[in-house]
Amino acid sequence: MIRTCSGCRRHAAALVARLVSESAIELCLTLKALFNLALRQATGLVASLLKLADLDWPVPHYTTLCRRQKTLPVTLGGRPSSGGLHLLVDSTGIKMMGEGEWKTRKHGASYRRQWRKVHIGIDAETLDIRAIEVTTNAIGDAPVLPDLLAQIPKDEKISSVGGDGAYDTKKCHAAIAKREAQAIIPVRRNGRPWKEDGPGTAARNETVRAIGRLYASGEDRGY
Repeated sequence: MIRTCSGCRRHAAALVARLVSESAIELCLTLKALFNLALRQATGLVASLLKLADLDWPVPHYTTLCRRQKTLPVTLGGRPSSGGLHLLVDSTGIKMMGEGEWKTRKHGASYRRQWRKVHIGIDAETLDIRAIEVTTNAIGDAPVLPDLLAQIPKDEKISSVGGDGAYDTKKCHAAIAKREAQAIIPVRRNGRPWKEDGPGTAARNETVRAIGRLYASGEDRGY
């Protein structure tokens, strides 16, 4: 009987954890990140705020926050751009685990040093982050661009997408052309026109030919 009651309590706790809304989880995790708190401290802060507001609302358990934060979908809000969105994309690396910089310079990095790559899409007008993806360090920039564009609402017009030469691939140009946007991406060194006809190929090939004509003229244009 004791085992049965214990199993019922665990089942009830798991059911309650699943019933907690994503908004409640996001609020608790936002306060955790804002005030640099541990999970238990974050739940205590939320409980105190609800008590001050005289609200008898349940507070998610810290173990629920720990589990749900791994799969929580987060929607980034952004101010709408006037005349269409000009999206700038790039990536940077963040250190997830490892020693301090002094020890690394003194003794070298150990096997525990781990990195993650953060891919970001920024509104050129408002500088708001409109899209973000986190991958391992082995994932390049180009494969993530379609996922970044998918985070922009379909009813929002994208005027242009700008990035460095790492995004000069057929899939990137096709993804940009699918959103009816202009690709502002420099051609890679020794780039050649693409033979296949596809979305965005014509504009990119015309850029390559224009660069070829510029160099063939031999005129010094200062760059």
